[in-house]
Amino acid sequence: MLLNHESSQLVLVDYQEKLMPAIADGESVLKNARTLATLAKKMRVPVYGTEHMPDKIGKFDSVLALLCKATMRKTQFSACPEGLIDLISPKAPSGNARSMPKHLQKAPPQNERPSIVIAGVEAHVCLLQTALDLLDQDMEVWVVTDACGSRTDRNRDAAFDRLAGNGAELVTTEMVVFEWLEGAENEHFKFALDLIK
Repeated sequence: MLLNHESSQLVLVDYQEKLMPAIADGESVLKNARTLATLAKKMRVPVYGTEHMPDKIGKFDSVLALLCKATMRKTQFSACPEGLIDLISPKAPSGNARSMPKHLQKAPPQNERPSIVIAGVEAHVCLLQTALDLLDQDMEVWVVTDACGSRTDRNRDAAFDRLAGNGAELVTTEMVVFEWLEGAENEHFKFALDLIK
């Protein structure tokens, strides 16, 4: 099973200015998130960000914010209860009376972008809870491990074990990049190579 850019969405969780210095290997984690978001924008993959209580933890990374279609604020650790599902899911058609016979009702919209590529911090808190909630909604979740971080490697690794055990696909930034490209003939190939070098 490979990722396809036409069926992907990118969700970036809580890359915030006061939190990033405390994240183990935080510079590399942020660099990988920026690589993903930059290529996603170039390839027209929708990018969404979340920021957890920015008044306390600081604003979402300004570079990432410019690449996001929307950035939502949240107070819960998981972004799903506060609106992420609405951002990444198609809206139901209006005027669909439940009292109508089933064969006359409009079919619910199918998500044209069912692959949720997700990365963020802290891996064992907000990223984990958001990804588990997405899995609980029967979404296809791809966790970009080298764009995720926690204050300790032990917490980060425990989150990855738990996510894999619950059905998330664990990938790296370069895996996502090359699967989105599909081949060297892709018009964005050189752009992507320059990003990852």
